[in-house]
Amino acid sequence: MMSSWPRRFPSAPSPPNSDMVPLSPRLLVVEDEQHLAAGLKLNFELEGYAVDMACSARNAGECLLQRPGYDAIILDVMLPDMTGFDLCRKLRDSGNFTPVLMLTALDSTRDRVTGLEVGADDYLAKPFELTELLARVRSLLRRRSWERQQPPTRGTNAAVISFGGAVVDCERQEARMNGQEVKLTRLEFDLVRYFADHAGRVLSRQELQEQVWKLANYPNTRMVDNFIMRLRRHFERDPSVPAHFLSVRGSGYKFVRDPPVAGAAP
Repeated sequence: MMSSWPRRFPSAPSPPNSDMVPLSPRLLVVEDEQHLAAGLKLNFELEGYAVDMACSARNAGECLLQRPGYDAIILDVMLPDMTGFDLCRKLRDSGNFTPVLMLTALDSTRDRVTGLEVGADDYLAKPFELTELLARVRSLLRRRSWERQQPPTRGTNAAVISFGGAVVDCERQEARMNGQEVKLTRLEFDLVRYFADHAGRVLSRQELQEQVWKLANYPNTRMVDNFIMRLRRHFERDPSVPAHFLSVRGSGYKFVRDPPVAGAAP
């Protein structure tokens, strides 16, 4: 156990002008294989990125404390002192939502699901093509730029979603229930936003897996049910009798922003 692990990592700050995109995006690459690490650093720098390297979870923590403001983190799963899954979970739990792309020799669907569930934004199995890695990093950075430009207004497709006693700010990655802070993972924010963008429509588990988890034809939909249970615990007054995240028997789930008041006239 790493007793000196920092309790909170600084998140990447938004630029003063939200339409500005960094000219030289800053990457943190966490990889303990020296030859691969050197190759990644060289190729990222050739693409114009500013790159810091870390060979362990502890080293990554030091980088994040000393030089906050990374635009993306490239994270190997198999590290000498902690798995990349655990490091990613600690980042999210501490309030750092910098985009994370996981690199791993583990290529099972279950491992990809684990990476996404702990808060990773993308997942690439080794061995990989350099062109694909670079394309995925560019995609992460574009998404981050789009989120920064999303105006924090209410309504359909809005960054700030209000329902019941909940206020979920998907742009700032902040959530509150009856004024109390609620800690969500990146995947939970994405799930709330997808529900809000399709409020009132029945969403199948398969659709949620494909659109939120980015998993096509994955046979086990139980993880969707688990995430819905977590959202109910966070945001329902009585999770056993949900008013917002409703089950539709045999079909999936439906989000209701403003449920009818019991006893009110139709």
